[in-house]
Amino acid sequence: MSKVISAHAVSVDGFITGREPGAGRGLGDGTMLFDWYFSGGTPSQVFDGFRLSAPSARIFDALSERVGAVVAGRNTYEDSEHFGGGSPHPAARLILLSHRPAPALTERQTLVATGIADAVAAAREAAGGKDVGLMGGGVVTEALRAGLVDEVVLHQVPVLLGGGRPFFQTLPEHVRLRLVEAVPAPGVTHLHYAVER
Repeated sequence: MSKVISAHAVSVDGFITGREPGAGRGLGDGTMLFDWYFSGGTPSQVFDGFRLSAPSARIFDALSERVGAVVAGRNTYEDSEHFGGGSPHPAARLILLSHRPAPALTERQTLVATGIADAVAAAREAAGGKDVGLMGGGVVTEALRAGLVDEVVLHQVPVLLGGGRPFFQTLPEHVRLRLVEAVPAPGVTHLHYAVER
């Protein structure tokens, strides 16, 4: 069965955006969270235009190749300007989790309004045996609450943003993680955890 994974660039103080993110403003004042995508000499084999350090390319591409569908929340969808009608992943279908209608959906995007379990189920079906990626703090938190997450990857950027959208929201109980791999790279440390059940 496919796995459900969350991989996010995050500041040391736990933010996945800076202050005032939104449509036309992207990550707000937190754009440095993605600098490591473009600061190396190794082109990504999955994402055109990404040039990462060699260790980052190994980690990033290995994760990206696993993903067949992505579940994103409404804030991420709006902040990313609907992903241009596509998906945050060049080959993966987007499942949008939102209780509000989304009139701009394209054939690569599916709206699920009935909760995280249904969104993950739709993503598993769309993924064709590959893994499901989660995007956005609210989506990841809901999936953790429902016991649906198998792996959490933090691409931790050495900056304290001091504000923005936090990666994790309030959880009803502790979630234990087991470190699978820690890879230091220029401008980022990749921390790969398995969720313990």
